[in-house]
Amino acid sequence: MPRIAGVDIPNPKRIDVALQYIYGIGGHRAAEILARAKIEPHVRAGKLTEDEVSRIAGIIEQNFAVEGQLRRQVAQSVQRLKDIRCYRGLRHLRSLPARGQRTRTNARTRKGPRKTVAGKKSVKEMR
Repeated sequence: MPRIAGVDIPNPKRIDVALQYIYGIGGHRAAEILARAKIEPHVRAGKLTEDEVSRIAGIIEQNFAVEGQLRRQVAQSVQRLKDIRCYRGLRHLRSLPARGQRTRTNARTRKGPRKTVAGKKSVKEMR
């Protein structure tokens, strides 16, 4: 398995798909990297030579923030929003959707599993 940007990319996958295993690289960026490195996108990751792997790694290192560096940048951006107490920051603090989605129904990914709340008892039931 070739190792690029600290990630083992799978041998049997095409290199344009295998690069997407790196956090911060999607389809468009993978195609751009391969074009700069002059490597065909249909080549399997296991068939790459050491020279080709080092060219890809060099291009990624010079031009893109990926993996740990990108995760840190995202975390710092969210922390800045929390610190200045803006609307989006408050939504992050409360673990609610930050981009205008509804919360009356759905939003389970952000809110977590349902917490059942007991209903109010009527006067008739209390006797």
